[in-house]
Amino acid sequence: MMNPIIQSLFDRKSCRIFKDKEISQEERKLILEACMQAPSAGNQQMYTIIDVQDQKVQETLSKTCDNQPFINQAKMILIFCADFQKWYDLFKYENCNPRKPGVGDLLLATTDATIAAQNAVVAAESLGIGSCYIGDILEQHDLHKELLNLSEYVVPVCMLVLGYPAEDHFKRQKPERCKLEDIVCVNQYHRKDKQELKNMFEHKDGNKTLNEWATAFCNRKYNSDFSKEMTNSVQKYIDQFKSEVD
Repeated sequence: MMNPIIQSLFDRKSCRIFKDKEISQEERKLILEACMQAPSAGNQQMYTIIDVQDQKVQETLSKTCDNQPFINQAKMILIFCADFQKWYDLFKYENCNPRKPGVGDLLLATTDATIAAQNAVVAAESLGIGSCYIGDILEQHDLHKELLNLSEYVVPVCMLVLGYPAEDHFKRQKPERCKLEDIVCVNQYHRKDKQELKNMFEHKDGNKTLNEWATAFCNRKYNSDFSKEMTNSVQKYIDQFKSEVD
């Protein structure tokens, strides 16, 4: 049985067309406070949220994040950073003799940041405010690190752009998801064979053959220049967390 929260999860889709309507300060604060209610590892809240309010920074992000003009039309931009810098600094200031942060700490902090971001999505949706995740914030390591003044153990995991949806947004059909049995494994992971994968993805090919669709998608996404750039940039972030654990 659907309740309002579950129904909103089914109805929600990424919003890239916004009304010229401001998000009130009360709504902004409520969304941010909802983020902080998210579960986190050991209640450490290993994330920092950058609330972008400078129009010049927003314009820059619309260009550096794969040249997407709609980013500059959003009324609220939040960047969720995996942040172990604050914990490492605390341990050092208090003479706790901490080891240097490693990739395990990065993974936990990344999870914390992403869960907080999804709380923002759900909270915004409940207020009638649309949102879209921007993964491209992980690209352009050197540029974004300087633009956002990121410390050594801080990684911009994801960015959210938010605003009231324009009417055209509601006309767009939500992309079809895979079937439940395609995503859920019971007890153990099951690696799908060729036929199972064909059955899983056949709803995506439209008027093309599965081979045509898969080839085009692979070239547009996986083998693309921006995907390679993201991999290179993420590797730089990971390298910052590489340390020998005693």
